[in-house]
Amino acid sequence: MQRTIKNIVITGPESTGKTDLCQQLASHYHTIWIPEYARFYIENLNRPYTYDDLNIIVKRQFEEITGDYSQKAKNYVFFDTSLIISKVWFEVVYKKVPPELEQMIAVSPFDLFLLCAPDLEWKPDNVRENGGEMRLTLFRKYENELILRKFSYEIVTGIGNQRLQNALHIIETFFTKKG
Repeated sequence: MQRTIKNIVITGPESTGKTDLCQQLASHYHTIWIPEYARFYIENLNRPYTYDDLNIIVKRQFEEITGDYSQKAKNYVFFDTSLIISKVWFEVVYKKVPPELEQMIAVSPFDLFLLCAPDLEWKPDNVRENGGEMRLTLFRKYENELILRKFSYEIVTGIGNQRLQNALHIIETFFTKKG
C-alpha cells in the first residue's frame, strides 16, 4: 500500500529559517510539523553537549522521523531537520560518526528535502555555533550528502514571505510531476 502522507524535511545550516518555514508550511497545508529535538535537548543542558548527547539526540530524532502520523497529518508532515545534519555534525565536531547512523539515514521515509540556502542574516542564540563562512561550508556538506544518497531535494531561497512562496512552488511542482 502506498503512503498517502508525504514526508518533507526542511534542512540547512543554522539560522536559515528552517523552523519558521516548517511552521508556515504546516499552517498553509493545515497539517503538522515535527520540531528539531536537538534544539530542545541542548537548550535544556546545563553544560556543553558531548558525543554521547548527540547519540541520544539522534535516537530520539529517528523515533520522531519514523513515527506514524497518519492520524494527525493531512497530506504532508514537515520535519524541522534530518539525520544528515546529525551526521555532518558528528564529522565536523568529533571527526567520527556512529556506525548505525548511516542505516538510520538510509531508511528514513522522506519524499523531499527542502535545503534552505544561507541567504538570511545569521542571528546568534544560545544554541547556534556557526555563523559566517561556516554556514556556506555546512550548506555544501548537506547538499553533498543529499546528492551522494540520490535523495530528492530542492534549494529554497528568498527573504521573508518570498521564502515561503518559493517553498510552496517547489512542493506543488515536485508532487505534481510525481503524480
